[in-house]
Amino acid sequence: MMSRPLPRPRSDFRYFLPIDTRWMDNDVYGHVNNVTYYSYFDTAVNRYLVDAGALDIAASPVIGLVVETGCQYFSSIAFPERIEAAVRVARLGNSSVRYELGIFREGDPLSAAHGHFVHVYVDRQSRRPVPLPDVLRRALEPLAAEGDNR
Repeated sequence: MMSRPLPRPRSDFRYFLPIDTRWMDNDVYGHVNNVTYYSYFDTAVNRYLVDAGALDIAASPVIGLVVETGCQYFSSIAFPERIEAAVRVARLGNSSVRYELGIFREGDPLSAAHGHFVHVYVDRQSRRPVPLPDVLRRALEPLAAEGDNR
């Protein structure tokens, strides 16, 4: 029997990006729609990579394609709350990276949701997997939690 997942503490993550929720993020039930969390995940990872000099969205010869994703929800968030999207690297492979992400209300100690996605890094033109470029690997290593498989 699988145990029920629990919210994760801030200490599980290495990078935090503040994000203002938007009016359009809410759905008819009055909270941020589940699909929007994936947008927050994508924003946090790609912002980190751009800021670290590891991704030029328009010109990098190697790009990450999402091949797996998932999210677990614990408490709802809603506009106009400010959130923090948190990132860590759970696995740094030869051509892939498993990112784990948390969504926190600003200042909250436990995640309102957390999830993961796997990027396979490919040549922009051929879309064939390639080894992680050194600049990308160096940018991601500080996000790897101790004891994680690298």
